[in-house]
Amino acid sequence: MQILGETIIGQRSVRGDAGEVFALAAATGEKLQPAFGASSLADVNTACELAEDAFDAYRQLPDERRALFLEAIAQGLLDLGDTLIERVHQESGLPKPRLEGERMRTVNQLKLFASLVRDGRWHGAVIDNALPDRTPLPRADLRLRRIGIGPVAVFGASNFPLAFSVAGGDTASALAAGCPVIVKAHPAHLGTSELVGRVIQKAAYDTNMPAGVFSMVIDKDISVGQALVSHPLISAVGFTGSRRGGLALVAAAQARPVPIPVYAEMSSINPVFLLPAALSARADSIAKGFVESLVMGAGQFCTNPGILLALESDHLEAFVAAAAHALSDKLPTTMLTPNIHGAYCNGLNSLHSASGVELVAEGKEAESAYQARPAFFRTDSATFLANPGLEEENFGPSALLIVCKDADDLRNVATKFAGQLTVTLHVDEGDHTIAQALMPTLERKAGRILFNDFPTGVEVSYAMVHGGPFPATSDSRSTSVGATAIDRFLRPVCYQSVPDSLLPPALQQGNPLDTWRLVDGHLTKG
Repeated sequence: MQILGETIIGQRSVRGDAGEVFALAAATGEKLQPAFGASSLADVNTACELAEDAFDAYRQLPDERRALFLEAIAQGLLDLGDTLIERVHQESGLPKPRLEGERMRTVNQLKLFASLVRDGRWHGAVIDNALPDRTPLPRADLRLRRIGIGPVAVFGASNFPLAFSVAGGDTASALAAGCPVIVKAHPAHLGTSELVGRVIQKAAYDTNMPAGVFSMVIDKDISVGQALVSHPLISAVGFTGSRRGGLALVAAAQARPVPIPVYAEMSSINPVFLLPAALSARADSIAKGFVESLVMGAGQFCTNPGILLALESDHLEAFVAAAAHALSDKLPTTMLTPNIHGAYCNGLNSLHSASGVELVAEGKEAESAYQARPAFFRTDSATFLANPGLEEENFGPSALLIVCKDADDLRNVATKFAGQLTVTLHVDEGDHTIAQALMPTLERKAGRILFNDFPTGVEVSYAMVHGGPFPATSDSRSTSVGATAIDRFLRPVCYQSVPDSLLPPALQQGNPLDTWRLVDGHLTKG
């Protein structure tokens, strides 16, 4: 499949006339061919109008049709073969084996949502049969189901150019919910975005979807993204990226005459609690696991372990020594973009110059431009609490250890953390009392709590939560990974005394979809 530098508007491909933009090679910063034509505001409007025209037809398709569409996208990604992986590697600098794994994760997300659509539970069907003889007042026949919220704008992420981008979790869950999608391609991987966008376009054609079910626009500056979020036909937004970018979209969405939800996954430092008995039993292995998690993907994961907390002890010092030794052997790795590399270096400079913060260890020096040198720092709880800037995410392979005096000090620091995607505890049997005391606080702080593991790596499954309280996300009730990600793009509708022949299939008396429903308070397939 050839990359042409074009915008995708439904089943048409057009060259944007709002200027030229280029993707850059992550390793060198050089321009990659071809030049892309930036989308105009007229392109944005056309895509939104097409999506609105497609919405009712698409959301009312039989569940099987939408499931087949999602599966066709998944197969198309596999059919691209090395063409896709090579381009992603050029644009992101990520290793090819990592990208092969990410492609399978993307494929599996699409298949998960296809399965979810087929089983019908996403309808959330509830039936309260009429009680005409109830006294003092009769009850009408009441039935509830969920429908798609409307056309959805999706903003691709820099750090997951496949799994959180054009065909990633936001797109897959919105399409599963019956919502047309307009993607704003991430400027760091324009070629990747076009390849994947053409796969979705072809899958839509092959499965006879409405023309406006998918579009993809390209930006030269922030005006395209702002116009997309502000457009009156867009009903929700999915975003993964920086806090500044996410909050700008939230502000634009709230400033509309009709505000809409923005599901923004933004920033997290993912605290890791190293409890005493665990360090006593296995300080060395925990240290090695921590370092591997820290440097994975040049530290460019939303779930990178950026903060460690532990009680002062000889066992902690053994952990620090082991981590320093493991980190000192780590090679620098290319970061996703020159801008991300620059921000990481600025973050390192701030940590180096911060009063009361000590450098523990660094990886090997960078050998070329845009490589990240891993770094590990330490401080004490009093210094951390007195300097709010130390809690800011430094996106990349750096971490800060906070040494606490006792369990009360540890719990006090935990209460001061902002919202997180994850928190992790390394515990042994002797740590259960401390862990139990921490759990109520940690439940309020994070969307996922891990024991004796590290947070990098997010399983695509029914139980997964990849979300959390602000500023990890803009809406703590949602997740961007896992089956319940579909909930973001659905809303409930109640049908009162509607004739059976006019009800949607999920609510008809004979249950033609053969799906589970809550009928008069009882879960049944009847």
